[in-house]
Amino acid sequence: MTKLIFMGTPAFSVPILEGLIENGYEIQAVVTQPDRPVGRKKVITPTPVKKAAVKHGLLVLQPEKISGSAEMDKIIELAPDLIVTAAFGQFLPEKILQTPKFGAINVHASLLPKYRGGAPVHYSIIEGEKETGVTIMEMVKKMDAGDILSQKAIPITKSDDVGTMFERLSVVGKELLLDTLPKLLNNQITPIPQAEDQVTFSPNITREQERIDWNKTAEQVDNQVRGMRPWPTAFTTYKESNWKIWDVTPLTETTKAAPGTVVKRSKKELWIACGQGTVLSVNVLQPSGKGKLSVQDFLNGVGQTVAEADKVG
Repeated sequence: MTKLIFMGTPAFSVPILEGLIENGYEIQAVVTQPDRPVGRKKVITPTPVKKAAVKHGLLVLQPEKISGSAEMDKIIELAPDLIVTAAFGQFLPEKILQTPKFGAINVHASLLPKYRGGAPVHYSIIEGEKETGVTIMEMVKKMDAGDILSQKAIPITKSDDVGTMFERLSVVGKELLLDTLPKLLNNQITPIPQAEDQVTFSPNITREQERIDWNKTAEQVDNQVRGMRPWPTAFTTYKESNWKIWDVTPLTETTKAAPGTVVKRSKKELWIACGQGTVLSVNVLQPSGKGKLSVQDFLNGVGQTVAEADKVG
């Protein structure tokens, strides 16, 4: 039986771990990020992968930093045949990469070489890509630069956001990994080097990237809102108050108003001017200190002072 060590952290990784368990792979240990405080009450919470591993009675290792840790020594001591990672969240040192007989492979949520880095799903949507996918790749010291073992594309629809894409990609990743592993273990795959001239990057999202740039077109703002939903969430500022913007619709109407101007305000509609004369309708938003509100509830409640010609930014 093939002995594996699995490394992963968020919900995206869980179906992939459970697929390995269900298909009879021996999981020697699961490595995941330490428990972290979550929510306003800062409740110390295990990662989704830890919860799944504990449910299956697996050994869990949680190094704050894996390089040089006691957990790294434990991984080497276990001498796995293969390491499988899926959104683990830390770089693996050379000592670990060289330990398994079949090396270490990664389930990456993009069509490499596009969107190397920590936020490939976010960037795929923000950039208006028509498709994304999953790549199974060999791990090397350079971030997401290893040879490709297999790849599968899926479409991005206009209703998709980060949450729905992660759900779909985790299933695709599980199926692709389970299809790839027997071929890899039987030396039936010829790895394909990534085309370096086609590499793009997707670094972690910064706070300033979360702010909506109203100079972009309505369609680009829609992409940004969906590419930040459900986390970290796009926002804009109105009279020194931040609004999280959860859902918008690009309209066919046009305007000569400056980007960021409220061009229509009724009891149930809030339209804002975007770049190149485009307009979008805000559907769901969240003022500071409040829960999510439909635009109608907002305009008839805490948003009663919002008026046409006001500016957001």
